[in-house]
Amino acid sequence: MIKNKVKQLWAEGKPALHGWLSIGNPFTAEIMAAQGYDAISIDWQHGALDYSDVLPMFQAMRASGTTIGARVPWLDPAAIMKALDAGAMQIICPMINTPEQAAEFVSYLRYPPFGQRSFGPTRAAFAQGANIHAEANDQIVGWAMVETKEAMANLDAIAATPGLDGIYVGPADLTFSLCDARYPPGFDREEPEMIEALQTIVRTCHRHGIKAALHCGTAEYAARAVGWGYDMTTASGDARLLAAAAAASVATFRNAVSGPATAPADTRGGY
Repeated sequence: MIKNKVKQLWAEGKPALHGWLSIGNPFTAEIMAAQGYDAISIDWQHGALDYSDVLPMFQAMRASGTTIGARVPWLDPAAIMKALDAGAMQIICPMINTPEQAAEFVSYLRYPPFGQRSFGPTRAAFAQGANIHAEANDQIVGWAMVETKEAMANLDAIAATPGLDGIYVGPADLTFSLCDARYPPGFDREEPEMIEALQTIVRTCHRHGIKAALHCGTAEYAARAVGWGYDMTTASGDARLLAAAAAASVATFRNAVSGPATAPADTRGGY
């Protein structure tokens, strides 16, 4: 079976740069995968796509050598196992709020005796090579998303879940929930209480010997999070990068023709 390059980076003491896909198109996925990300995940939860898009997007990214993954729609064994059988090397599961849910998630990721994943790697058998039944448990990375007040209250127990590789922080929902909607949801938080929460998460993960990942809106904030100890950071995604580049191009043209234009919209919002 092929090796998970993200795990290889961690073994060398290096953080991973993660890309995000929410546009259901193989060509967009292929373009993003060619840019040098260490890993890329398809957003099957909030993205404008479904499984019929996920499979060809995985195929389009294969040649890049990036570690391919997906955020599944929910804690659903069918979606998790289908993404794995399509060739995902990492799975991000949203709204994990309790250690029981974290353990359930892990069980869907792993083959027996460590879980209950059903054997049927339809595309994975071709994309990942032989011996999947013996090696997948060690190569697949499973991320539990912490993004609610309840999850923060159970953080220590979630991080202690046997077989869980790491916690992936969804800062938009986490801010909305943790701060009782005092602040709008969004990325790249600057509120002192949110900075403390983000740093608490990474400390807790490392205390339990697992990894921490943070979804960011900009590369600058992603690099800052690495400084806090995050092992993987997402530096925006296809839809926002496309919008930002298009807005910048339009603003440059308008400025050249008729003077300064209105600045592009704030990019801190949702996925």
